Amino acid sequence: MEPTRQEFLHISPPEKVLFYLLVFASLAYMAWQIAARVRLWMKGRPLDTLSTGWRYWLPSKQNVGKWIKNVVEYVLLQKKVRSSRPKSGAPMHLLIFYGFISLVLATSLLAVNTYGPVKFHHGTYYLAYEATFDCLGLLLVIGVGWAFVRRGLALRKELGAAALVGADDETVAKQMVDRRRWPMSSSVNDFLTLGLLFTIGLTGYWLEACRISNVPQSFDTYSFVGWVWAKAQGPVSDNFYHFMWWFHMVWVIVFFAVIPKMRIRHVLMAIATTAGKPDVPMGRLRTISMEEVEQTEQVGVKVAGDYSRWHLMSLDACMECGRCTEVCPAWNVGKVLNPKQIVQDIRGAMASGQEVAAAVSQEALWACTTCNACVEACPVLIRHVDLIVDSRRNLVSEGALSGPAATMLRQTASTSNAWGQSASQREDWMKGLDIPLCRDGVEFEFLFWVGCAGATDPGAMKTTKAVADLLKKAGVKFACLGREEACTGDPARRVGEEFLFQEKAAQNASVFERYGVKKVVTACPHCFNSLKNEYAEFGAAMEVFHHTQLLQTLVRKGDLLAAKPGREVVYHDPCYLSRVNEESEAPREISVGMASPEHQGKKTLCCGAGGGRMWMEEPPSQRPANRRTEELLATGATTVAVACPFCRIMLGDSIKQARPNDEIRLLDLAEMLQDANRE
Repeated sequence: MEPTRQEFLHISPPEKVLFYLLVFASLAYMAWQIAARVRLWMKGRPLDTLSTGWRYWLPSKQNVGKWIKNVVEYVLLQKKVRSSRPKSGAPMHLLIFYGFISLVLATSLLAVNTYGPVKFHHGTYYLAYEATFDCLGLLLVIGVGWAFVRRGLALRKELGAAALVGADDETVAKQMVDRRRWPMSSSVNDFLTLGLLFTIGLTGYWLEACRISNVPQSFDTYSFVGWVWAKAQGPVSDNFYHFMWWFHMVWVIVFFAVIPKMRIRHVLMAIATTAGKPDVPMGRLRTISMEEVEQTEQVGVKVAGDYSRWHLMSLDACMECGRCTEVCPAWNVGKVLNPKQIVQDIRGAMASGQEVAAAVSQEALWACTTCNACVEACPVLIRHVDLIVDSRRNLVSEGALSGPAATMLRQTASTSNAWGQSASQREDWMKGLDIPLCRDGVEFEFLFWVGCAGATDPGAMKTTKAVADLLKKAGVKFACLGREEACTGDPARRVGEEFLFQEKAAQNASVFERYGVKKVVTACPHCFNSLKNEYAEFGAAMEVFHHTQLLQTLVRKGDLLAAKPGREVVYHDPCYLSRVNEESEAPREISVGMASPEHQGKKTLCCGAGGGRMWMEEPPSQRPANRRTEELLATGATTVAVACPFCRIMLGDSIKQARPNDEIRLLDLAEMLQDANRE
């Protein structure tokens, strides 16, 4: 007898009709729930109000290739999942994902055979089918079992922490409540989801075992899991097989009906969000036009419906895996900001109509450093920083910002310097150094953009002088703007003052055009990001280099010697250079042999200065720089190397706090390269 198996074994025609009615009813209910979510997405901002790059999520002939590439890269190959939690969570999730996909594929092939004109489910194909999917189905069962253990341990740990909170320890108790009880908040949903998946997988194998026990065939050994189970349980009656068939199918039908209500919905939603992910750099924020403000009569996002449709769709794609929260610098020093919870809160507000700031809390919104660690870690490409900054914009427009951050905005508006330094003082650092200025009509290839910190902070000014000295040594033709340089507007934009940023961007773009600027080099990653990723919308399209990138080129050409400081120096990657703009090679090439902390490159730990946090007050115990400093000094290094003036300021304070009696040097890579090239 040719290898195959009978479909609907012991199932009567009326039962088959009932089965199909239940399946279609379940699928229809699932579609109805998804349609309800789609209606909520469609309340979002129309795509024609989005700036360049945000139209990309719409399917078209021009981007179908990228859609396919994104699905393969982020969905089928699970790029983001594989790069995070490589020793635990990622393998577990991959087992569940590929096991689930294999079951979907197996069912689809069976349906094609059943309802298609060609019957191929027999012979050698059938044997290969049974052996392959019996094996792959185990991935799901093992992965779900693993997940049960992990979730159980996480819940036990959280309950144990709660038990340690005494009745008189009100501060700790309040913090636990304020921090949204993560990961307990989704434990019940998790266990229900895992239980449903485990039941489907287990009953599927049990049903296979019953078929083999009821109607044994010589080729049943290819269905090896069911065959072993059948040998263990012995013969079964037609009635018991009939019961098991319905028992398994009921759970499958229930699964279809509840997918949109459970976190496993991301299997469906993530395909759409990742496939059509916006073709926008991580470091670029959406530009708001005055026409939009006039039309909506508000700035930024007040309610969830003010976000773009893609952003709203991405909220439903959330895996609730917590990777974003695990890497958040604010969360890890005890602040209330929980990126995972922010996504869930805004998702809830999308349905309820509650204002975003009320659903999330202003405290959580202001705690963000915009370091994009959450964005980099998210498997389904949610852009948490966009969500936060758009809400900040509305808060700022309504006067909700006060304190030093508000002072920074006033200073930027009045002096074009975030620290309030006058325009004439921007040239103080260059006294006695013979620095060429654009206004003097000098010929130059590179505009050396100094930035507010580089012209104001004493430590950052050392970096500025070192870069200028190195450019001179290498024979690079450069010039500075001096008093004509204004703040790029980065702190203002990320705090939420969008139109102050636009004012400064337009002002600087006008100066660039006047002097014909084609190439810019800067020692500030924040300026680097704005100039590179955001200024093109204001007519300033140019090549932008971080100083380590230009110095790398000069070292490769032989115009400069690389520094070789050794393991006594540890390098700290700035977020806006290594993660946001994916540059971690150049710093290590110009200064060879430095020690490396546990978190480096894209996985670097934030110093806490971004997103306007440089100008916001916080308790010393909740400074992200303290956590980063501990990790850097744990390498045994006596010198900390940086490549960002913001990082230099924040780490400098933390080093003094952590090692008040030790001589820990803090240097920019440019200073180290300057020492290596002294004559």
